[in-house]
Amino acid sequence: MNVDQTVLDRYSKGAEHVEASLCCPVNYDDSLLKMLPQEIIDKDYGCGDPSRYVRHGDRVLDLGSGSGKICYMAAQLVGDRGHVIGVDMNDDMLALARKYQAAMAEKLGSDRVTFLKGRIQDLALDVQATDAFLAEHPVTRAADMQTLHGFQTRQKHQAPLITDASIDLVISNCVLNLVSDTEKRRMVEDIFRVLKPGGRIAISDIISDEPVPENMKADPELWSGCISGAFQETEFLQVFKDAGFAALAYDKWEAAPWQTVEHIEFRSVTLTAVKPDSRDPMDHGHAVIYRGPYTHVVDEQGRVYFRGERMAVSDVQFQRLSQDPYAGDFITIEPPAGIVPTAWCAGAAPRRPASETKSGKQQSKDSGGCCG
Repeated sequence: MNVDQTVLDRYSKGAEHVEASLCCPVNYDDSLLKMLPQEIIDKDYGCGDPSRYVRHGDRVLDLGSGSGKICYMAAQLVGDRGHVIGVDMNDDMLALARKYQAAMAEKLGSDRVTFLKGRIQDLALDVQATDAFLAEHPVTRAADMQTLHGFQTRQKHQAPLITDASIDLVISNCVLNLVSDTEKRRMVEDIFRVLKPGGRIAISDIISDEPVPENMKADPELWSGCISGAFQETEFLQVFKDAGFAALAYDKWEAAPWQTVEHIEFRSVTLTAVKPDSRDPMDHGHAVIYRGPYTHVVDEQGRVYFRGERMAVSDVQFQRLSQDPYAGDFITIEPPAGIVPTAWCAGAAPRRPASETKSGKQQSKDSGGCCG
């Protein structure tokens, strides 16, 4: 089975006529749907609502943007200071999304949505540029293929479709499962590449409770129908963890499966995670208190936070724990004035005495910070 062609054919049909079997029931924010053309709403196929994770001023990337529904919903949330980029490989879906772009820009008050032709498993490759190159340099022999590969390599290096560390939030709605198994890991690594340090993901997709057997993976209808290409539920978390993401969480988990095929349950989830800040951490005297209810929790770096105790954290970790999705779990304590920063020590978070976090308490330069 040619996975790419199977998916392109199925969704081209979905751009022409409504394919109800391609989507799960989802309760979207009606206030964000009001200004959208009905055709965009009817021909959108998803299993969740990642738009609710968008913040004002975000630069958002929507993987597999389809009819453009989630892009136009997100555009209302980012405001004039933000921007939304939709990437899709299907010409028919791109034409549908772009069909209403001028009208939507007028309603929004600015043109804050861009639709690009690209493969979500290779976000550096500009497929429209490849199409233009092929129009002038058709491939008719092996040497032509080498010329094409050379052009694509240069384009990805010199003018990547999505540049490194340029995106605040990556969203996707029931699309990652459509990518071939051999390219899924590279896709997640590329998502990590394009995010800014501290950037977030909100991925709505279909997962399975058990591994999908090969006979189902070879079925074009099941694959293009968002079934047989699904990540297994623990694998979905692991591939993002392996790519370097932190704060991984199933923020949404549908208790009832969307479909059950050969005794395997397929359900809709939304995975959220954060790209860690790459700055060198420093000790400025910050502390946090884990609220509970567990006796302690452990983060991705192995740091332990005990319930009700003041734990020393670096400036980078303090900023992370002060924001979603951690914010509700921790009490954050700013350092007193006059603290002289010191190098942060790796390893488990040490306790921070209350005497060092009182207002006005100054830590001497020689105290050694958390290492002392």
